[in-house]
Amino acid sequence: MQSRTHTPVSAVREAILHLHEAVEALRAEYGDTLGVRRLTSDVQRLGADLDELGDPQPGHHPTPRLEDLEEIPDREYDASMWSGAEQEGFGAPDRHAP
Repeated sequence: MQSRTHTPVSAVREAILHLHEAVEALRAEYGDTLGVRRLTSDVQRLGADLDELGDPQPGHHPTPRLEDLEEIPDREYDASMWSGAEQEGFGAPDRHAP
């Protein structure tokens, strides 16, 4: 029995194959209509786009690494941090609308 690596790219390639088969079934039922030709073209474009995708960018990590995460403490901030800040929707407390 052969082991098969299932990657996101192979999953998309398999989905495109199933989509191609489904569009061919539509062609058998509807004939060579404009809609079927457009669907066929779309499926071909998906395959071409997947082929052009290439390898992931160097240094790209699909999930955040623990060392990249920053812990934000769960405590109240110092109120002076907000002095002079405008409250959204109300503006600054010392200014008034014209």
